[in-house]
Amino acid sequence: MYELPGGTAPNGPMQDYVMLYPEVVQAGSLQRALQEVADAAGRGLVVELTSSPGWRHVAARVESGSHSACALLALDERCFIVDCWAGAVHMATGSTSDLAQVVGALHSWLERPRVGELIAQWPFLRTWELARAHERGEAVPVRWRQLREAAARTPHTGLHDLVEAAFEHERLRALSPGRSMHWLTFSRRPRRPSVKTCRKPCRSGTAGTGCGWPTDGCTR
Repeated sequence: MYELPGGTAPNGPMQDYVMLYPEVVQAGSLQRALQEVADAAGRGLVVELTSSPGWRHVAARVESGSHSACALLALDERCFIVDCWAGAVHMATGSTSDLAQVVGALHSWLERPRVGELIAQWPFLRTWELARAHERGEAVPVRWRQLREAAARTPHTGLHDLVEAAFEHERLRALSPGRSMHWLTFSRRPRRPSVKTCRKPCRSGTAGTGCGWPTDGCTR
């Protein structure tokens, strides 16, 4: 059995993480570990627990106004996964093995930088076209272009015809489009009509496609 400094053997919900995250296990949770690093650096950052009791040891979140971010422990390798949000829009994601970098990125995001500035400051993060378009107020036309391009790759399906028919209607073209299984959806908000989720730790150590926290771990 691996022992923490001081001869304490891990047990309970953190026992699977002791080899990869000894400082987190010693602190008792990711939230406490992040808060300790933030306090030592004088960041003035308030790190909160998630709203899901089952995730309180391995995940944490920060929030200021419309900006929020969450951090999460991967399971099979040392990897802190970070997701940044502006309202309900996913703006950036990334992973690092350095707890201090996680704290720095969380603090920087709550300062409300442009997403490009955040990525330049913390290169372990990445962003995408739609996030940048959201900052410019151009999310709706970009979503339409991406949807039409995706539908055009399968031109002989009903989806392609449906998307093109919807695009011809001026009132629908002003809405933000999205897809949900076999449905074409629309929203007055400039984002995909969906529920905001954060990631869960996947066995590969990275967040897999479709992984989501069981409750609003990254939301209010």
